[in-house]
Amino acid sequence: MLDSPRAPRVREAAKLQQRTARSQTGLFLLEGPAALDEIVRWQPTLLVDVFATPAARARHGDLIAAAAQHAPVTDVSDRALAAIADTVHPQGVVAVAKQAPVRLEDAIARAAEAPYPLIAILHEVRDPGNLGTILRAADAAGASAVIVTANSVDPFSPKVVRATTGSLFHLDVSVGAATSDAIDAAAAVGFGVLAADVAGEDLLALQGAGVLARPTAWLFGNEARGLDADTVRLADRSVRLPVYGHAESLNLATAASVCLYQSAFAQRGR
Repeated sequence: MLDSPRAPRVREAAKLQQRTARSQTGLFLLEGPAALDEIVRWQPTLLVDVFATPAARARHGDLIAAAAQHAPVTDVSDRALAAIADTVHPQGVVAVAKQAPVRLEDAIARAAEAPYPLIAILHEVRDPGNLGTILRAADAAGASAVIVTANSVDPFSPKVVRATTGSLFHLDVSVGAATSDAIDAAAAVGFGVLAADVAGEDLLALQGAGVLARPTAWLFGNEARGLDADTVRLADRSVRLPVYGHAESLNLATAASVCLYQSAFAQRGR
């Protein structure tokens, strides 16, 4: 059993809390049995290492055994696991996995061939919770891909991974492309690009006109600044969510969830 937080393997895994180490190694951390279960079920070849406390091994024996078919499982003490984990109260299991971002062109080409062509393009999204929630919402709404453009938060950071609750393994995630390149690639294969913007056309009016039933790439902007005018002009149309109450606005993740689901409803109601 690894007991010391200073053990070399513990320290190497703990470095993956930092973006620099993730970029250099192409690895990232997964915390908790739920995240381990998702990668074992959906993309087990990405597993590299699993660290588990004796209590977690006793509680999640079947899951640990399934993970052991794809990667070594190392027993660690609670204090060693705490050094690896990003959370204050880890759940006894931390895994190391390979990042598997998808090329922009491949992600968009696959999405264009889906029965319900729907993707999200994220422009300079900086908040880990927002990015993770949007990935989860895109997955739930049946989108095929999320394009995380340059100058956005790392989708493989521990906070983002936790917020996705496993959706990171269910759809294509492309990382690092320029927003203009992502828009051009989507338009080239027939996606209409809709920019979420407070000055845009009413969402329900576009839905009534049948716009949302078409292959759609939703473009969402930075939490604080939204989309700049030049970026909005790259889209086919800009769209706003109507606010019927007295709230000033919706936060990014909530607005993105509504837009993605409205497209999902429209496409399935054709």
